[in-house]
Amino acid sequence: MSKSHNDVVHPLYTDKDKSRNYTENSSKSCDYRPPFRRDIDRLVHSTCFRRLQGKTQLYPGFESDFFRNRLTHSLEVASIARSIAMKLNGENDFFKGRLIDPDIVEFAGLAHDLGHPPFGHQGEYELDLLMREDGGYEGNAQTLRLLTKIEKKGFSDVDDYHGSNGSDERKGLNLAYRTLASILKYDVITPEKRPKTEFYKTGKKKGEKIKPVKGYYWFDQNLVNKIKEATGGHESGKKFKTIECQIMDVADDISYSTYDLEDGLKAGFYTLQDVVFPEKKLLQAISDEIELELPDGWVFKPTPEKVGEILQNLFSEFLFQNFEPTSISNINESFKYLNKQYSIISAYSHNGYQRNFLTSTLVNRFIDGVRLIPNKDFPAQSVVTLHDKTLGEVEVLKKFTYNSQVLSSRLKIAEFRGREIVKEIFTTLTGPAGCELLPDDFRNMYESPGADKKRIICDFVAGMTDRYAIEFYARLKSENAETIFKPL
Repeated sequence: MSKSHNDVVHPLYTDKDKSRNYTENSSKSCDYRPPFRRDIDRLVHSTCFRRLQGKTQLYPGFESDFFRNRLTHSLEVASIARSIAMKLNGENDFFKGRLIDPDIVEFAGLAHDLGHPPFGHQGEYELDLLMREDGGYEGNAQTLRLLTKIEKKGFSDVDDYHGSNGSDERKGLNLAYRTLASILKYDVITPEKRPKTEFYKTGKKKGEKIKPVKGYYWFDQNLVNKIKEATGGHESGKKFKTIECQIMDVADDISYSTYDLEDGLKAGFYTLQDVVFPEKKLLQAISDEIELELPDGWVFKPTPEKVGEILQNLFSEFLFQNFEPTSISNINESFKYLNKQYSIISAYSHNGYQRNFLTSTLVNRFIDGVRLIPNKDFPAQSVVTLHDKTLGEVEVLKKFTYNSQVLSSRLKIAEFRGREIVKEIFTTLTGPAGCELLPDDFRNMYESPGADKKRIICDFVAGMTDRYAIEFYARLKSENAETIFKPL
């Protein structure tokens, strides 16, 4: 008896998922490694991956080598993502006989922040403003560009930028299509041209400059179409986002909400008491920024009171250890209890063991809150998200760390300096004879016939680490003479 349509088990992966944009010489292949593992190796040995160690996650890298940078953050996201994949494979009958490949998930975690320029999001916003009329700039779009064009991997003698008739012959790392699909977070085309004076007219903060369009560059549309076609299962009428990409996205949120919180405690931006009992202004700011459309079809829009309740419930088990209200019967007992509670709160800021216990407990809790919404006809497009309660906790915690640290005056000064450095380098290089200041490889590309000159300079600036950008800026503007013998 033939199977009905509902009984058909669609595979999670096909041979097309493993195919690549460019054919490689079979003699150079390493058959002892699965194709997706090879892709991880290509990433780990790439220049752009190494540079993540010099790019800001939360605090400027020169402050301390203790705090997380983009590289350590990416390693943590990859670890959490792999754990989520293993959890889903083990707990859901849906994946019997077609397990999620943890190598793709790990790759997505390692690669998701490659496109970040120096100085974090502020560097990104400045580059986008400078490139508004030339395709814009956005971290996710740049990640795809890095992997498919900019990164060097010698597949042939012509693996280079020629610029003839506007063409770009570079092949990047030539990754499998399913690997590339894992970093396509936003199925949106970045417009070719946008006005520099683009502002919000209604909603959000009226008059505020619009942030970069999250998606992929307009000139990469044909490539993205190839990725979608090869990976299959693109359900008509819905945004393309593979299950591996969704797992990475959830892992990124979990990592961001917990480990940035830990760094903030270590840096002294707040104590755990500040987290549980925030000022009313902060509660209002958090509630104003959260509006989530949940998979079940309803919208999570918390009030300041709800935000406070979520934070209190989330951390009550850490703050109120061995709470015995009946023992507080007089003044002396009350002070003893308060002193004990103060010691507990203080430990999470000054004791590394306590901070580690806090974050590991939260990470495990949030991973337990991962849910699957299967898609039998398009398994690659199955939805991976967090249960509504967990999603609310993660979002509130993300917004708390953002508003408590990123929006603080101490970090704002560092961000302002970063934006100014990016702007000055970019405007100098795009000015008269600016290309003469580029390193030889970028200068050769810049001078190629039909080259997209502004995009080449944008790629150069975006690839800088924080320290290199500061050093390059000093070469341009410092009063002290800089050596000519140190390579650019």
